[in-house]
Amino acid sequence: MITYHQATREEFDTAVEWAAGEGWNPGIHDAEIFWKTDPEGFVCAKRDNEVIATGSIVNYGGSFGFMGFFIVRPDLRGQGIGQAFWYWRRDTLLSRLQPGAAIGMDGVFNMQPFYAKGGFAFTHRNLRMEGIGQSSGSTEGLVELAELPFDTVAAYDQRHFGFKRETFLKAWIQPQGGLGVGAVQNGRLTGMGVIRPCGTGFKLGPLFADDAFTADRLFQALSSHARGHPIYLDIPENNPAAVTLAEQHGLKEVFGCARMYHGPAPELPWDNVFGITTFELG
Repeated sequence: MITYHQATREEFDTAVEWAAGEGWNPGIHDAEIFWKTDPEGFVCAKRDNEVIATGSIVNYGGSFGFMGFFIVRPDLRGQGIGQAFWYWRRDTLLSRLQPGAAIGMDGVFNMQPFYAKGGFAFTHRNLRMEGIGQSSGSTEGLVELAELPFDTVAAYDQRHFGFKRETFLKAWIQPQGGLGVGAVQNGRLTGMGVIRPCGTGFKLGPLFADDAFTADRLFQALSSHARGHPIYLDIPENNPAAVTLAEQHGLKEVFGCARMYHGPAPELPWDNVFGITTFELG
């Protein structure tokens, strides 16, 4: 008999390990930050007390939810286990949210028809771009995010993510072994970016900026932090300037996901989103 449960911390570590096995290359310290964001937001399917599938149903203050980490153990795929578990996850997350709140997800392309049957509508593709970190030039006007007033950083993040995620953000903007930087002009925050170490190389995200010039300056500073190592930036394809930024720095597409929403898609300033934060939590 298959049963569904809220995951323990150890079981969530299993989900992260499986994600690494799928080639998703999670950040080295992602699990700790994700767990603190919403300890009730990680679930698993079990048979004979053994984890056979994992998933996340993260709740952002009742206003927005995000689904990720959907993995069925490879030797058990094709048996309908994932389908029943996925619908249970969707319905459980809806029950955690306010009526009418939307759920977002970044799903692999070949699963789009399945997610569409479950009520999710496609909006755009998010593409994982890979390159090598390069030394940059001037960092004038750039400040570590941890040195800025947190309320300022949180407000800028909310403007581009669409919802408050302060618990997540406090840890995310000062990653161990990574770097979080902001661009400040005339006393105003005009961009922010974070880079963190992963199993392979470093991932950039988020990368939000008022304009392409600022995004490029932030990208170069973050790339320099990882110079000589592989770097990955997940760009929204519906922002042509993000595509241009990746191309100008020699990044190549290696993976991608379909951004889909159940319920009303948030109205976000996609022209100012040059890199999403994560495929797992939005």
